Amino acid sequence: MTELTLGNASNVAARAHQLAEAAAASAGVTVRTISAPDELTDAYELYKETWRPDASNQSMTLGILRVLAKTGNYVSGAFVGSRLVGMSVGFCGQPDQRSLHSHITGVSSSMQGRKVGQAIKLHQRAWALESSMHTITWTVDPLVRRNAFFNIVKLGAVPTEYLPNFYGQMDDAINGSDASDRLLITWDLDSEIVGSVSPGSSEHERPLPEATELIVTDANNHPHGSAAPQSAVVAVATPDDIESLRRTHPEAARAWRSVVRDCFMSEFAAGSRVVGFDARGSYIFDRNQNSQKG
Repeated sequence: MTELTLGNASNVAARAHQLAEAAAASAGVTVRTISAPDELTDAYELYKETWRPDASNQSMTLGILRVLAKTGNYVSGAFVGSRLVGMSVGFCGQPDQRSLHSHITGVSSSMQGRKVGQAIKLHQRAWALESSMHTITWTVDPLVRRNAFFNIVKLGAVPTEYLPNFYGQMDDAINGSDASDRLLITWDLDSEIVGSVSPGSSEHERPLPEATELIVTDANNHPHGSAAPQSAVVAVATPDDIESLRRTHPEAARAWRSVVRDCFMSEFAAGSRVVGFDARGSYIFDRNQNSQKG
């Protein structure tokens, strides 16, 4: 992480606000923090619409939203006029960590594909920098390709830890009964590559080194780990559409979960670092880099 002087930190925060405003304008929304009871209620309803949680799933409640907003945590909404079309919630970390953990971000189905998510994340970055934070972390399902592409390629964030069954049984419309394995994503807010993010840009879609696949599929498209090659750069594949696969072929979905988990945990334990996500839908690991930033 880049160490900033007070003056440089102020410039970075100001630039972050400019990028956030440009992203919001490009998406056709306004993004701001929210605390009014009616807006928090709308945010909670959007959360329920997006995840459709089972009655036993209490990962977010209206009461929690109200407490987080009241105590200075990050609670924001994206609006088209007065209509809330996106929401995001984050917890401030311990003071000495100077970090925000982004817990939930959701966008209305009517606004999918319009880069509202990017506008929200860039607003979140600007808010965190203004609050003297250096990193934002969040968790994602490693099997969902579009999320991996967005986080790694578009935002310049990096997977830093694999968390098996992190949330336990979730029982919602997105996760189903599958184990809730997650990747911990770390966003270095001060880095030059993150600071270069802009609406519609493709600056992180840089060429990646040739990589040897660690996962192969059989005639039935079931995944299997291959013999670990001695390659310096390896790839860990993902299924085309894990959410559909969970509904149509749950056994295949569980097989993908298992083999991807094994690959990630083995590579991270050996000190490999994720350096990209390619057009085939594979995470690219460089075995010559350790997991610490230089």
